[in-house]
Amino acid sequence: MMKRLGIALYAAAISAAVLGLHPVPALAQVKEISFESVPNPLKMPPNLYLGEVSGVAVNSKGHIFAFSRGSTTGPAYAAAAAQLLEFDKDGNFIKEIGHNLYAWSFAHAVKVDKQDNIWVTDKGSDQVVRFNPAGQVTMVFGRKQEASDESTEPLKHPKPPLPPVDGLFRQVTDITWDKAGNGYISDGYINSRIARVAPDGEWLGSFGTPGDGPGQLNTPHSIAIDANDNIYVADRGNRRIQVFDTKGNVKREITINVPYPENAKPAIGNVPKLPIPAGTPQTQAPGAPWAVCITPGPHQYLYASDAFPGRIYKMELDGTVVGVLGKSGKQLKEFGWIHEIACPSENVLYVGELLNWRVQKLVLKP
Repeated sequence: MMKRLGIALYAAAISAAVLGLHPVPALAQVKEISFESVPNPLKMPPNLYLGEVSGVAVNSKGHIFAFSRGSTTGPAYAAAAAQLLEFDKDGNFIKEIGHNLYAWSFAHAVKVDKQDNIWVTDKGSDQVVRFNPAGQVTMVFGRKQEASDESTEPLKHPKPPLPPVDGLFRQVTDITWDKAGNGYISDGYINSRIARVAPDGEWLGSFGTPGDGPGQLNTPHSIAIDANDNIYVADRGNRRIQVFDTKGNVKREITINVPYPENAKPAIGNVPKLPIPAGTPQTQAPGAPWAVCITPGPHQYLYASDAFPGRIYKMELDGTVVGVLGKSGKQLKEFGWIHEIACPSENVLYVGELLNWRVQKLVLKP
């Protein structure tokens, strides 16, 4: 049977009972979406290699941006592992953006706004950087630790965490924008909040606190916004997508409860023992959203990915799952920890994978 109906829809009552909200019900049985993976979608030039592809984005011209933990320099610990590469719509290499940039430390996500500015979030330096379409730095948020400071070291994760500081991040993860151009930055592994910034860079405040209650967050890992300015936060550690308005009020939450095959395996590591105890990060639980993306429309869809069983879920914006695709693995059409999804249209997706060091271009055939 389908993994005992997804371990009883992975104890769907966890969200309702522990979190105090009524999750939007996902369908118990959903169809598999037929799809193809385009071979060799990015043509790498000689002697240039991708590392873990933590970010992928597409601009208005169809150019593809891969944010990779390649070009690693330094020792195994505290290496600088971030490189931003641009390709044309056919996957031909154009250029590297930000070679040896001061903010490069540990790549996390890349996004492109409506003006084709390219934004990156670097988890290692705690910085968000905006490039114009030509690849020049035009805005910077946050500040990295000083190499000369004797207290410089990996960020700690105390419980309770230290209070957040305006204008600074602790392992920042992603960004999205509303119709007015305000930015919403998921700040991320430690602060577990969403920061708000104005189009001119003014810090407007933040919402969300660490925890598992309504409006609280546990590793907000990815973020997207729909045409009505509803903000979808991949609350990965709590195994849910929380939907906020632009003032930070919770509108609803979405949990993904879809059965999976009995023989499903993770891309790496042991099969998780389910259900994962309440109060423990749900990162490896089925349906825990690592990445979210919303299509342009006119009918918008929400896509999300998990690490186990390693699938992509196509949903209506209310959270109804309308189809799934893929599984964990190393071949084309299989995934090794999808870290970011770009969805320039309903049926074309680009996915950046950590474990397989690649970008896949997926063409769906619903």
